[in-house]
Amino acid sequence: MAELDADLDHIIPASVLPPFWAKLVVGFVSLVCFARSYDGDFVFDDSEAIVNNKDLQAETPLGDLWHHDFWGSRLSSNSSHKSYRPLTVLTFRMNYYLSGGFHPVGFHVVNILLHGGISVLLVDVFSVLFGGLQYTSKGRRVHLAPRASLLAALLFAVHPVHTECVAGVVGRADLLCALFFLLSFLGYCNAFRESNKEGTHSSTFWVLLSILLGAVAMLCKEQGVTVLGLNAVFDILVIGKFNALEIVQKALRKDRSLESIRMLRNGRLLFRMALLTSGGAGMLYVRWKIMGTGPPAFTEVDNPASFADSVMVRAINYNYYYALNAWLLLCPWWLCFDWSMGCIPLIKSVSDWRVIALAALWLCLIGLICQALCSEDSHKRRILTLGLGFLVIPFLPASNLFFRVGFVVAERVLYLPSVGFCTLLTFGVGALGKHVKKKKRIAAAVLGILFINTLRCMIRSGEWRNEEQLFRSALSVCPLNAKVHYNVGKNLADKGNQTAAIRYYREAVRLNPKYVHAMNNLGNILKERNELQEAEELLSLAVRIQPDFAAAWMNLGIVQNSLKRFDAAEQSYRTAIKHRRKYPDCYYNLGRLYADLNRHVEALSAWRNATVLKPEHSLAWNNMIILLDNTGNLAQAEAAGREALQLIPNDHSLMFSLANVLGKAQKYKESEALFLKAIKANPNAASYHGNLAVLYHRWGHLDLAKKHYEISLQLDPAASGTRENYGLLRRKLEQRQKKDV
Repeated sequence: MAELDADLDHIIPASVLPPFWAKLVVGFVSLVCFARSYDGDFVFDDSEAIVNNKDLQAETPLGDLWHHDFWGSRLSSNSSHKSYRPLTVLTFRMNYYLSGGFHPVGFHVVNILLHGGISVLLVDVFSVLFGGLQYTSKGRRVHLAPRASLLAALLFAVHPVHTECVAGVVGRADLLCALFFLLSFLGYCNAFRESNKEGTHSSTFWVLLSILLGAVAMLCKEQGVTVLGLNAVFDILVIGKFNALEIVQKALRKDRSLESIRMLRNGRLLFRMALLTSGGAGMLYVRWKIMGTGPPAFTEVDNPASFADSVMVRAINYNYYYALNAWLLLCPWWLCFDWSMGCIPLIKSVSDWRVIALAALWLCLIGLICQALCSEDSHKRRILTLGLGFLVIPFLPASNLFFRVGFVVAERVLYLPSVGFCTLLTFGVGALGKHVKKKKRIAAAVLGILFINTLRCMIRSGEWRNEEQLFRSALSVCPLNAKVHYNVGKNLADKGNQTAAIRYYREAVRLNPKYVHAMNNLGNILKERNELQEAEELLSLAVRIQPDFAAAWMNLGIVQNSLKRFDAAEQSYRTAIKHRRKYPDCYYNLGRLYADLNRHVEALSAWRNATVLKPEHSLAWNNMIILLDNTGNLAQAEAAGREALQLIPNDHSLMFSLANVLGKAQKYKESEALFLKAIKANPNAASYHGNLAVLYHRWGHLDLAKKHYEISLQLDPAASGTRENYGLLRRKLEQRQKKDV
């Protein structure tokens, strides 16, 4: 370690810092990089994992978190994503409670602080990786944060690839996993310090604590279990000084005095390996039992290479993905929130020029592995072994080697592997310092990298502040990604810019002709613009491509209903309900169809189903009240209205509907109170004033009726019924004046 630190002496021209000051510098820099994201919105996956996740709310029992996936669905369900991260969801729930609701600032601040804490903790981790350094001051042994540890921690703190984890709230899973992963590793390292002092019992305690922290890391994100593999590598190759070159050389000479072989017969080592193996196996077994079913069913658009028929094509593309991940670590300039759906075209032949990236990757890796296993320099072996261990082992769950993953490239999975990258980069800078005379140039280059990465982090954090900036930033990086165009279109549609949204949805469908969600959203907009024929064609194509797409079936039914194709519409609604049994919106639309066909009993039944499945379904309640009112069933209408208002007490449209019913039942006082309450909630609704005027007209409060007729006509001069009633009232008032005269 002292040798590497000496190599960095002229590159980092600063005296060796005590740990406190080194950590203060690293923590401050890490916070500066991502501070811009503190007041950002919930973006991208945050909506599903946080805003729409009922597990965050007090009504959901805490025990349910242990049976639900990251998105709030039951883990045993076949439709579950199988991401089991209950401790991460628990922190979201605490954020929700402390913030008093879905206020994103609190969520973002926690993420930024977590990254700062992890960056600070890495000063200690890198000290272990690089070998540590101590000096004696006034009779006390003081631990130092050498230049190598400080540089590596700074490189990690300012790495732009971390923006997704820090600025995206769902990235907290990776942050928490990394925190406990590193604590587990440091705990395992502590076993060897303590064993020298107090013997085996203390060593076993730290090993068991490390396994427990690994389990906590896994409950934050599945990747956390890999720390046990890293601990084993550290034990065998670093503590045990396993030397592959020595084994080969002495085996050729038939030398049985091999220290590396004797090390493998060490009882304590075998005991620790047994603890790690049984701990890891136990974690994976419990995880599998909790999951209840097999792995999630991903589609071709999620990970196209994994669906390729040829083993060769799959292998080439997987390795190309590894090369892309390596490039993102080396040059994190082109960053994208989503790399799927055509963003990275498949390599289908070895003549594709991109195979050069595979060759470059493996040449580098093989060279580093050989140096790590066979170098005669034990210090060099230590750094390269642990650097490669941190780089490769946490990445294995995302490698497609053991199971299919649901993405092509994901920047968030590089959070932990970047620790290994920063280790190797720091070692490389030190090695370069040995051979270059003008070390100031290297120092300038290192400072330049830190400054540029800091600037890039600040810019990228700004892009993650809202969805519009985030989605548009991806257009230049992945112009072939249909999902990027879809998300830009969806964002525009949500803001009411349907014309621009149509353009992006069409581009998404052009890039991916099987993109059913883009077809569904485009069909919806065309339906609203009364372009029904094209809407029907798009939605029909969507359900042919994905026959179980319930939302598309429902929307197809709405279009067919508008085209007066009632039998086809009913069949589409029924098919949607077949594929999604708990579908209140579909029952609501089915009820509207039956009401149009004067099948009143079936309409009421459909709306009742909607309100059972979703008690706060205001439209279903309203239609039920209005239909009962129009058919003369005032008592039933009143009962339904009162039930609805108990469930949704602040809905002014329900107040209005029930007020109409009570007025017809001559319960004028109660009706008046509800009308006035509805008007207070929505004072610009012309119909509210008009119907209150009718109530006063019937009740004999003619002056109040006149006032509200006039307000209603000011708000909606074209309302012929109100104008006619106002005319009747004026004649009645004129007649009363004549009598008075």
